[in-house]
Amino acid sequence: MYVISSCLIGCVVTWRGGANYREVFANLVSRHLAVPVCPEQMGGLPTPRPPSEILGGSGEDVLAGRARVVTREGTDVTTNFLRGAEEVARIVQLVKPELVILKERSPSCGVRFIYDGTFSNTLRPGCGVTTALLRSLGWQVVSDEEFIQRATPQTQIE
Repeated sequence: MYVISSCLIGCVVTWRGGANYREVFANLVSRHLAVPVCPEQMGGLPTPRPPSEILGGSGEDVLAGRARVVTREGTDVTTNFLRGAEEVARIVQLVKPELVILKERSPSCGVRFIYDGTFSNTLRPGCGVTTALLRSLGWQVVSDEEFIQRATPQTQIE
């Protein structure tokens, strides 16, 4: 069983009001092998919404109160991101997945990379708020990109 970012199965939940559909992930859900989540929507943010980035660090820093999540306009949405991460953590605790698969580069779901807080499309190493919380609770989290790189043809068919 997996928990997976909703945008990856075609749900219209991204900040732009779109999705990041990949058939391999939609197949997992259609076969009842994955539960979709969107921490930003679960935290109370609308779709579409202004883009957000972590200012002053990474997801771990947000959890520790050393960084915050802001929109391009400067609105602090840290509380929404923390609430969404907590809601996803509740689902993960119930589902007990072998793996959590989240969308790379997102301020919630980024696993290896997030945008640097300048809104200049510059990536930096680090993870999003939801990834940081799940890891702190001991769950294994991989990005959509890592999962696809690791997947064998058999994994994609199953």
